[in-house]
Amino acid sequence: MYAAVRMQFKYPDGSTNWQHVANWSGGILILLLSIAVITLFFTRRRVRKANLELNKIRSELELRVQERTATLDQSNILLKETNKLLENEIAMHVSTASRLRISESYIANILRSMPLMLVGVNEDGRVTHWNKQAEVITGMKADDVLGKNLWDAYPIITVSPDQVGKAIQENETITIKHSQRGQYYFDITIYPLQDQVEPGVVILLDDVTKKIIAENMLIQNDKISSMGELASSMAHDINMPLQSILFDLRAFQHMLSESSQNMSGATIDDLPEKLNTLLSDIYMKGEKVASIVHNLQEFARGRSDRKQLCNIVDVMEHTLELAGDILSAPSGLRFIDIQIQRKYESDLPMIPCYVTELQQAFLSLFRHAYDALGRVEDPEHKPVIKIHMNVSYDSFWIRIQHNGVGLTSEEQSFLFEPFVRKDAPEVGYDAGKRLSFAYFIITEQHQGHMAVTSDVNVGTTFHMQLQLK
Repeated sequence: MYAAVRMQFKYPDGSTNWQHVANWSGGILILLLSIAVITLFFTRRRVRKANLELNKIRSELELRVQERTATLDQSNILLKETNKLLENEIAMHVSTASRLRISESYIANILRSMPLMLVGVNEDGRVTHWNKQAEVITGMKADDVLGKNLWDAYPIITVSPDQVGKAIQENETITIKHSQRGQYYFDITIYPLQDQVEPGVVILLDDVTKKIIAENMLIQNDKISSMGELASSMAHDINMPLQSILFDLRAFQHMLSESSQNMSGATIDDLPEKLNTLLSDIYMKGEKVASIVHNLQEFARGRSDRKQLCNIVDVMEHTLELAGDILSAPSGLRFIDIQIQRKYESDLPMIPCYVTELQQAFLSLFRHAYDALGRVEDPEHKPVIKIHMNVSYDSFWIRIQHNGVGLTSEEQSFLFEPFVRKDAPEVGYDAGKRLSFAYFIITEQHQGHMAVTSDVNVGTTFHMQLQLK
């Protein structure tokens, strides 16, 4: 094969064909160079691609390094901030703990200095707290009681284990009133502890002896003042007919004396008629006194501890009849001569009330109106009392209005205050001075409201508001 190849480069005479060798060699060289160029081209492309990938990897690495660096910076910042927050948190906890210790000490001092006996008891009945007032009242030191069973340490305490257990079980406050009438009064309150790991109660014992005695004295004074006002009003009502009776008796005695000295026929003939007139007047005044006494007896017997459903219209009408029987005035005005104008709303409901007391309140108001109407000096004046009753805003409203002499601003300011006589006994009682008894009945006994509006030249209106239930 080699010989065949060599023959391609020789002439027939055996000499070398250099032209053919040169052409073939040039072709081979060109082919090799082409292959080399192609190889270099692809190699360069691979190198370039590799460089691009290396640059990309380098960029990614640089970016990652930057991110890691930034993350490390942020981590350092966060770490510094975390350290700072931890330092602040530690400082705050230290401060809070200090404040808690101060607060606990402050609260402990408050509890210890309380003017009430305070006892803490756990679920087992053992004493957990015993303040200074408890030491004063019981005479037992806190160190001798703490940790011991309450009823073993202080067996005379009014609170029972059942009451403490009930307060813990039902989680409700229990209040106990303990007293020896006229000697001591205690308010005992058992408070269950809320949201505590160990169940228990706090027992507060408040010595209210001085307060109750003072309140009882005030109530007694108010009762005495009200009864004094009532007694003065009734004495005023009795005094008028009684004075008339005495005057008629003196006139009767004078007529008998004159008839015994002068026995003329004309005088003797007129005497029976005159005596009969005097006796009729005495009988009428005696009936008025009897009505007053009967009213007092009814008031004493009719009082009740419970309210009764009643028709206020009936109570008002009965009071008007009673006023006509017992009221009298120096002016000579009779209550039956006063025009009564009624304005009652239809279908008024019955309301719970103390009937006898409410009747006395209305009677006091009619007495005041009667006295004011009797002091009007105008002979053309027509005395009028207007009575309005209606239901509005879930309340029963009553207005009693008269056109007599009104009240001054000063008289209105103390009209409902308790009556205290400052005048000498011989000074006449003014029925218009006080209405504290009526005010007490409306506001305290019936939990209502009472007010007055008045003008000296127009008259006075009393406004009353009572509860429907």
